[in-house]
Amino acid sequence: MNRRDVLKGAAFGAVAAAGTVAAPAIAKERIEVNMVSTWPRDFPGLGTGAQRFAERVTAMSDGRIQITYYAAGERVKPFDSFDEVASGNAQMYHGAEYYWKGKHPGFAYFTAVPFGLTATEMNAWIRFGGGQELWDKLAGDFGVKGLMCGNTGVQMGGWFRKEIKSADDLKGLKIRMPGLGGDVMSKLGASPVSLPGGQIYENLVSGAIDATEWVGPWNDQIMKLYEAAKFYYYPGMHEPGAMLSIGMNKKWWDGLSKADQLLIEAAASMENDVMLSEYNAKNGAALKALVNEQGVKLRAFSDDVYDSFGEAADEVFEDVKKHSPLAKEIHESFVAARADIGAWAKISDQAYVSQRNRVLGL
Repeated sequence: MNRRDVLKGAAFGAVAAAGTVAAPAIAKERIEVNMVSTWPRDFPGLGTGAQRFAERVTAMSDGRIQITYYAAGERVKPFDSFDEVASGNAQMYHGAEYYWKGKHPGFAYFTAVPFGLTATEMNAWIRFGGGQELWDKLAGDFGVKGLMCGNTGVQMGGWFRKEIKSADDLKGLKIRMPGLGGDVMSKLGASPVSLPGGQIYENLVSGAIDATEWVGPWNDQIMKLYEAAKFYYYPGMHEPGAMLSIGMNKKWWDGLSKADQLLIEAAASMENDVMLSEYNAKNGAALKALVNEQGVKLRAFSDDVYDSFGEAADEVFEDVKKHSPLAKEIHESFVAARADIGAWAKISDQAYVSQRNRVLGL
């Protein structure tokens, strides 16, 4: 053996030995995660988005983080998802934060509130306007960490059995509308009901409720809500950019490595964008079919009705601010973001789209 062969052999042995030593040091433990949801399994958009997020985390971690997904009712009832995670019985939920407003009204701001933020405005507030920090403060008191994980965009005003020509037409209506939007309806004399998505159709068909909001044309067509009500109103004052979320047991989250936290954040942020894209891509064709094929009567709320919504919303927000210092802090942060971001949107997105549609006759 010559000197060159001896040196090559020594170098190879050193690399092999280093690899043998280093492998156990970088090996990471497999993480098992149970994820509960408020959505029916395979429900387009909401449910498939939650499932897509779970699958993405597993794929991004090369199978090291294994998420077992449970749709609504498969492990716990839809509205029990928060408690399941806060207690540590599951590590994650996917849902809408306004479902938890009974625990604290501040949660509503992290889905949507009346006369609130559009999807792009919500992203700006959460990421750069102090929204995430306030969300952490609120959810942390319950042992939960929340992240943005989906958005449906501007939602429709809802399905009604009769025309809504004035605010008086809302009096006495039993309407499915969760969150602070439901409180607005209550101020106007309606009776808001909170139902999980899987129970809306049967209640509308049976007459247990007189009206309902759900999401928008794509989801509403799939739910066949047009079979029970024909008047379809827009735009929804209650959910101008409904953000969905993953909530994680905070103790579990805090125990993750920084790398795994960033991986989950990246997967959630991606789903936040993908879901909005999917809704915007599919709502237009679905609306056309509802009107042309299912005989749906598309109506815009009148200015008078919308003004009534605004007056009632002011009353609701006053109630929220009185709840607690944290509720007041969240509301004031939201209002500041709406003013600043909304002022820019008025001369950017809104102005452009208005002129583009005028020129093109859209």
